[in-house]
Amino acid sequence: METEADVGSLPHWNLSNIYPNLEGREFIDAVSQARAKLDDLDAYVSEHQISRSGARPKDSRQLAEIIGGYLDRGNDLLRLFGTLEAYVHGFVSTDSYDTTAKRLESELEVLGVRLQRLGVFFQGWIRTIVEDPDALPAAVEHDGSAKEHAFFLTEIAELSRYLMSEAEETLASELSLSGATAWSKLQGVVSSQVKVPFELEGRVEDLPITVLINLRNHPDEDVRRRAYEAELNAWESVKEPLAASLNGVKGSVITLYKRRGRTDALHETLDQARIDRETLETLLSVMHDSFPMFRRYWHCKAERLGKPALAWWDLWAPVGRLERRYTWNEAREFILGQFASFSGPLEALARRAYDHNWIDAEPRDGKRGGAFCMRVIGVEESRVLCNFDGSLDQVSTIAHELGHAYHNETQMGKTPLQRRTPMTLAETASIMNETIVTDAALAQAADAEEELGILEVFLLNSSQVIVDIYSRYLFETEVFQRREAAELSADDFCEMMSRAQKETYAEALDPQHLHPYMWTWKPHYYSPSLSFYNFPYAFGLLFGLGLYAIYQERGADFLQDYDALLRSTGEGTAAELAARFDIDLKQPAFWQGSMKVIEERIDRYVAL
Repeated sequence: METEADVGSLPHWNLSNIYPNLEGREFIDAVSQARAKLDDLDAYVSEHQISRSGARPKDSRQLAEIIGGYLDRGNDLLRLFGTLEAYVHGFVSTDSYDTTAKRLESELEVLGVRLQRLGVFFQGWIRTIVEDPDALPAAVEHDGSAKEHAFFLTEIAELSRYLMSEAEETLASELSLSGATAWSKLQGVVSSQVKVPFELEGRVEDLPITVLINLRNHPDEDVRRRAYEAELNAWESVKEPLAASLNGVKGSVITLYKRRGRTDALHETLDQARIDRETLETLLSVMHDSFPMFRRYWHCKAERLGKPALAWWDLWAPVGRLERRYTWNEAREFILGQFASFSGPLEALARRAYDHNWIDAEPRDGKRGGAFCMRVIGVEESRVLCNFDGSLDQVSTIAHELGHAYHNETQMGKTPLQRRTPMTLAETASIMNETIVTDAALAQAADAEEELGILEVFLLNSSQVIVDIYSRYLFETEVFQRREAAELSADDFCEMMSRAQKETYAEALDPQHLHPYMWTWKPHYYSPSLSFYNFPYAFGLLFGLGLYAIYQERGADFLQDYDALLRSTGEGTAAELAARFDIDLKQPAFWQGSMKVIEERIDRYVAL
């Protein structure tokens, strides 16, 4: 069992090899260097008239050299700037009370606006170049940075049609700091600082909201129910600033997509995901068709709990005998062992992450909820945030995030612009890792009751990624539709969220006990630059399961192609990269095949 001592010794990540501290000479010098590099890039843009109104050379070699000069300077700056941002975010995400880190984050955002402005100038200039359809293809034929970034250049040329004027884009970037970005930061601060008095094992403590949410998988229903009620009351108390934040972010997105000539908010997201509407509609259709399958799982779970339908606090209730709670070291050894059975490089990367304290695992006041992995490109490392509680679900979460770290590892040596991976493909390695861990846990199950408990964890996560993600997609779609007409109240958001949950969970979930406040604490809704931060998770799960099935057929021969895929995710569309494995993303058959893996586990769950 996870003891209090084990929890107290959970690691915090080490950032000191990036810079010694936030106010040290090394960090200050790096910020100064970033400003100098910005000045240099700005001067280069002016010197070569890189803007929508600027001239372009007729000679293709000269054009390639100018493009290459911009890309080289831009990549150099992005490498430094991305490292600074990650370093500061390492403090902000784990301690929202750190005023120094928040001030520095704000200062970097100002520099980021300058960098974004130069990117707008460059993209507008590329737009003028492609007015001659032969100009860009001729330029990227010459050896050098332009040729090495052909995919990036072609992509931004295509997207340049949705640019406002340079003045408008610059103004939008500058206003974002006091607009959508500020609203997003407010949500992060408010949601991370919520604390709730809660009685557990005869003792009342002020629990951080991240700890309270983790009680949803407590074996005692009374604890789960009281935690659910306390959580709803907590979000009720801060719903107004969070509703204002969501209105602010979505209102900004709506204004900008209209001014840029986009069809809707989803239009830009599809481009960011590097898929088309037909692919998304195929995916959503297969997801929708799977609902009866998942409802069968929930009905079976409700029967095991002696209920006609699940209340929200029952969704995460443990079923079967999975009483074991992993200590931090047990989780580490289990993950490393399973990774080693799949791939030596994966195991080596994970061992490096553990040995060098890349992981921040302790839930605590001021720390963001959930989990993520961030790249620190300047030192070619990653950092993983999680909120470890000893459950198999959290073991799976760590494996998932280490998948992102491995993905980053495969792209070492690539430039920042060559690494820009869409969300749809960003989940590939993480889902692969989750699947490896789940299969290993099932193989090691001592008896049917333990197997049932492990299946429960897998099906819970899968149902969240397929069904709950679909509900979030419905919710966000309606938010955008209604926000166009007027601001929405917190009660409006709650009503929309409840309706989306009823439509997806249907009779399997008690309509009297839903979670109308899911919109308050999911940071995905508050991203000004990435709307519909939901369906890519479902894409990633089913794409990852499909690749895992190919791995089971091909064995070790699969690994070289797999690593090559991960290395290339910044330089191809989802359809192009999937085609390497003879996968057609527009055909339901592929997605249905992946869904079949989940269905077989539901069948086994019901049979047990």
